[in-house]
Amino acid sequence: MLDANMQTQLKQYLANLREPIELVAALDDSAKSEQTRDLLGQIAEQHDMVTARFDGDDQIAGGRRPSFVIRRASDPAKWVRFAGLPMGHEFTSLVLALLWAGGHPPKVDADLIEQVRALEGDYEFEMFFSLTCHNCPDVVQALTLMALENPHITATLVEGGTFKDEVEGRDILAVPATFLNGESFYNGKIELAEILSKLDSGADAKAAEKMSAKDAFEVLVIGGGPAGAASAVYTARKGFRTGIAAERFGGQLQDTLGIENLPGTSYTEGPKLSDNLKKQVSDNGIDLIDLARATELKPASQAGGMHEVTFANGAVLKTRSLILSTGARWRNLGVPGEAEYRNKGVAYCPHCDGPLFKGKRVAVIGGGNSGVEAAIDLAKIVGHVTLIEFDKALRADAVLQNKLRSLSNVEIITNGQTTEITGDGKRCNGLVVKDRENGEERRVELEGVFIQIGLVPNTDWLRETGLELSQYGEIVVDDHGATNLPGIYAAGDATTVKDKQIVVAMGTGATAGLGAFDYLIRNEATDEVAKAA
Repeated sequence: MLDANMQTQLKQYLANLREPIELVAALDDSAKSEQTRDLLGQIAEQHDMVTARFDGDDQIAGGRRPSFVIRRASDPAKWVRFAGLPMGHEFTSLVLALLWAGGHPPKVDADLIEQVRALEGDYEFEMFFSLTCHNCPDVVQALTLMALENPHITATLVEGGTFKDEVEGRDILAVPATFLNGESFYNGKIELAEILSKLDSGADAKAAEKMSAKDAFEVLVIGGGPAGAASAVYTARKGFRTGIAAERFGGQLQDTLGIENLPGTSYTEGPKLSDNLKKQVSDNGIDLIDLARATELKPASQAGGMHEVTFANGAVLKTRSLILSTGARWRNLGVPGEAEYRNKGVAYCPHCDGPLFKGKRVAVIGGGNSGVEAAIDLAKIVGHVTLIEFDKALRADAVLQNKLRSLSNVEIITNGQTTEITGDGKRCNGLVVKDRENGEERRVELEGVFIQIGLVPNTDWLRETGLELSQYGEIVVDDHGATNLPGIYAAGDATTVKDKQIVVAMGTGATAGLGAFDYLIRNEATDEVAKAA
């Protein structure tokens, strides 16, 4: 299962074990079980504190074979179960589970760990993932940590490809899919703090109190994508006290798989680049406040004064200069059936959810680079792809169009307007597309719809602030990243900058950071600032 390089890396990681751990497997005579046996055997060979057993009973299996449990030998009441093989994107999750079970401390906020340990009641989590899903590891790791820190919490992490019948039977059409005590808990990526806020009614209040107690910043960046990270690094390196408040650090990077056009980097993946940015933020002493959604802005009344930002949990942060890098989100079609069948056939991430439609018929809506790339990727997995473009011609790069047209299981519909997504009440079963030239409607029978029609800036909360926005809701900026409000700058996909690209976002982030620096050195702090600090 593990090649020589992976075994060497695993051995290095397992050197961090502090106490013995047990791997207990419940297997059958399937090929997957044999692979599981090989994997656990190889893991046990890498360190004498790891033992592997293959005599697991029905309790260990939890109704699924192959399954295996990871637990600390001295405290077997705390365990996490993997059903199927956690390889691909989940191999890192497996390694972390081994380390945490073996006493290696997780790199997680101590307050969150205490919240996990303090939870009362019994929580039985089941979470389904796919090996190609780059959003799944965060959920797997959050639930793993919870199960290993609190004996009243169990987590079973299921590789959907191994248990296809169960995936079908439970109508799982998007991952990550998380269940609690047999009922649907959450569909999509969710962080540890978000899980705790759902389980612990006092979690939001605690987070708000902690945030509001922070001293005023000299620079506060709202948004943690490439633009926000670049802004913060530039101002921190100028010696200013800098903070980042992000709803989700990394932003769209977390949903981006292959990146091949970043100068100096031949290939990387969004989550990896996000991790690198996070480390750089930490190395520069920037105060990162993650999972913080800004809801209200009160601009300073005069130059050098304090801007105030209120967040969804009620916290308020103050800052002398503000950089808005709130990014953008996927645009919705806005047609009947889209909302009703979201995560029931309607999806936005082909990399995460594509494997769930293996051999089936799907549609991709959108003929730009994102849509055509999605259609090409899906064509390798699904039975048939219908690509629908609203315009008279595809807008993707020629090389992508040529690749798409070479595929035998792809149909291209141009000048087509999707007017409805249909279903049987439980899951999507088709869509209706209208020819924009002659008005004729056609029904396309399928089981999945992937929507790739561009982005909408995350600026709705800024509309009543006096900040100038374009007709598309973008923040209007000048060549220095400055807005029409003194001391407020903006960068990245939320602005009027023409091209929405990672490298462009980073550049505009640096520009906004330098703009904020110039503002701070030219404007003395007012009495209001002195009092707040």
